Amino acid sequence: MTQPVDADSRPLPARFPRKPVPVAAGMRVIGRLLGVPPVPGDAEFARLGELLYAGDQEMDALVDWMFEKGVAETKPLFRQALSEGIAAVPDAPPQLRTFFETYEAVPDWVDEDKLRLAAAVMRSGGADGLYLARDVALIGGYQYSGFNQTLLRTGALEKGSNARFAETTQWALDVITPDGLRPGGVGYQSTLHVRFIHSMVRRHVEAMPDWDDRKWGLPINQTDMAATLVGSLIAPSVGGIGMGLINRPREYEAIAHLTRYVGWLIGVRDELLPRDFRDSVRLLIHTSAALAIPDETSKLLARPMAGDPDQWHYDTAPRLRRRIARSQHLSITEGFLGPQAMRNLGLNPVVLPWYPVLRTPVNLLRSAAKLRSGGLERASRRGDRETKAFLRTMAGDDVRIGDSAHVASRAAAA
Repeated sequence: MTQPVDADSRPLPARFPRKPVPVAAGMRVIGRLLGVPPVPGDAEFARLGELLYAGDQEMDALVDWMFEKGVAETKPLFRQALSEGIAAVPDAPPQLRTFFETYEAVPDWVDEDKLRLAAAVMRSGGADGLYLARDVALIGGYQYSGFNQTLLRTGALEKGSNARFAETTQWALDVITPDGLRPGGVGYQSTLHVRFIHSMVRRHVEAMPDWDDRKWGLPINQTDMAATLVGSLIAPSVGGIGMGLINRPREYEAIAHLTRYVGWLIGVRDELLPRDFRDSVRLLIHTSAALAIPDETSKLLARPMAGDPDQWHYDTAPRLRRRIARSQHLSITEGFLGPQAMRNLGLNPVVLPWYPVLRTPVNLLRSAAKLRSGGLERASRRGDRETKAFLRTMAGDDVRIGDSAHVASRAAAA
């Protein structure tokens, strides 16, 4: 049974560094421009370490109840409440009702106009925005060796990084679907579904005989969840600046607002949710300073991902296009993370960043075109087509969120 743990007298997990580690140069530059300290203060740093022991109290309690009553009986009720609303579940058990009534009630601070603006802006990034999520945020995240321990125990190597990123992409596309975050919307459902999977994995991995809380903390803990949140939704926007994807200040603020609401839905504590764009960059930099400690698992996970283009689906000249895609995506990784990170990930550090160089002028022109009347709407439609086409290239038409974490499926069937 997963216990909700807060700060206590236990020593910080051994994975936590004694002092903040240096972050990528690009993040430092953006942080300096926004007035973000390059490292967290002592109290903030210690708190990030304490929250390595903290899970998701509400969802973990619900999952514990589901196992006590029997998953075969309670999981269909969860699915019905997720897709149709708790009011559609006759005689809903109080545990289920309390959870869904909480998250069906949109907080007063949520601004629907900002959510719609953020979704449109994020769609307008198109394939290049998705490349940044894959080649910078996700592969760079493999330097977070503590989080890798959970990934490896959920079958990350068996299912492959291609499947994992395809599912992450599908979740992101759901989140930025127009009105997708309204209760019952596709983004709302996907986010709470991911939250449920996190809790199932947390419960299962913590029970494994080789899991050591004193070394790793809790699987999928609050600090890791916050880092993943800003890495998935903020890092591509920050990285986009370096590839010519420029937005207006109010659009960056809207992206931070969407990130805060998604974080609330997915179970990240209020203290780790961004209040504005500057705060979201602070979280990105400071969680990286607390977690980005590569080890042998970084190479174990990154190397297969670098080779994923070799299995992508192209109708014409597949062999040539796969070779170009492999070079293209490595050039993005090297261009943004730098040669030292490439070494940490077991990748060739001598790669010319040719794709960012070629795409930056194109994206600058596209960014300028968004300023015209109706420009953002046109860019969003184009970007939507690009991202969906790339998802099909990667994984075909059958992407189901949660499949790559097959350990959770086994646990649910137990």
